[in-house]
Amino acid sequence: MGRLVHRSVIIAAAILMLLGCSKPAEPLASPSAKPVERAIATSVAWVKPDGANMDKIFADAKAANKPVFLYWGAVWCPPCNQVKATVFNRKDFIERSQQVVPVYLDGDNPGAQKLGAQFKVRGYPTMIVLRPDRTELTRLPGEVDAQRYLEALELAVSSGLSVRDALQTARSAVPLSGSAQAWRQLAYYAWDQDEAQLVAVIDKTKTLHQLANSVPADQPGAGARLTLKAIVASAQEKSALPDVDQSLKRTQQILGDTKLARECSDILVNYSADVVGALSKANTQQRAVLVTHFNTVLDQLAVDASLSHADRLGAVYAKVVLAKLDLAPGTPFKPAETLLSQVRNAVATVDKAVTSNYERQAVIPSAADLLSEAGQIDASDVLLNAELPNAVSPYYHMLVLSANA
Repeated sequence: MGRLVHRSVIIAAAILMLLGCSKPAEPLASPSAKPVERAIATSVAWVKPDGANMDKIFADAKAANKPVFLYWGAVWCPPCNQVKATVFNRKDFIERSQQVVPVYLDGDNPGAQKLGAQFKVRGYPTMIVLRPDRTELTRLPGEVDAQRYLEALELAVSSGLSVRDALQTARSAVPLSGSAQAWRQLAYYAWDQDEAQLVAVIDKTKTLHQLANSVPADQPGAGARLTLKAIVASAQEKSALPDVDQSLKRTQQILGDTKLARECSDILVNYSADVVGALSKANTQQRAVLVTHFNTVLDQLAVDASLSHADRLGAVYAKVVLAKLDLAPGTPFKPAETLLSQVRNAVATVDKAVTSNYERQAVIPSAADLLSEAGQIDASDVLLNAELPNAVSPYYHMLVLSANA
């Protein structure tokens, strides 16, 4: 589903706001209401917590023998609106939502922060599937495309297999039944939002590398995702890779395989600089070759109609980030004309194609930030100022304008 708005000043401001849809969220049910089941549902029957108390919701879930789907978001949050635009309004998600008790928790509502602390959520959006006894089944990734997201949800809901059970299965020396499902669940787990629920923070990177090296050969998609997640984890904690050459070889195989690259598109788009930075040294031929391979994949993703507008925009953003990766501090960025043209075209496309205010809340600040990253500050300001009167919330728009200033 993608997330842009990466500049440090914007992220810093989002952290201060608890770290941080083609249509608006559906009306919330009353606190005491159960989700309404219909033969043909046309919307998600969201339940709203009664302040900081969810006891009745879990009691209702137990009575209905359904897991709880907890969505933690905010109206002003672009990635949250992106989830609404690409997942929550889909017919297949609405149908799946009848298998769970869907809980809509707005982080700005009274009592929400207490619940956020209780369930150990930090960034927006966070989506957790829990058993009626409050045992956590999994945390769903907010960056994968809608189809992969629905697959991850279905894995947890249909099997009742917790990600903790999946980890135990994956670590077993003897292959167990359901091991393929366990590897998929681990590959699509929201590791960046784990909050020490599955493994201790200090053990997360090591665990990811161990998993990446243990994936069976008949699970190439899971292996590719866990490999890249392990590399990103090392990069973000600034630790050396256990085997750089092997990690580089695996990454090149992923980039050279269209199917695997598409399955890992969210990681390749959102963490391209982390992966390239961990696998190569600045201003080397090895890095130049790796960036070329990355750009080939990013160009494919930028025009992939099966991806959302935000995801395609993110692919172009990643190209700009990679183009700036080895610039010395203070050196002006002068993008190649071909890249600059690609940036302008990508922004013009989303500005024209996205008509819903709620989806625009997700993509326009990102489009403006893309222009800024490419050195087009004036164009970024024009886009944002034109959007402000109709914005669902001006928060991120003002962040980008402030960064531009």
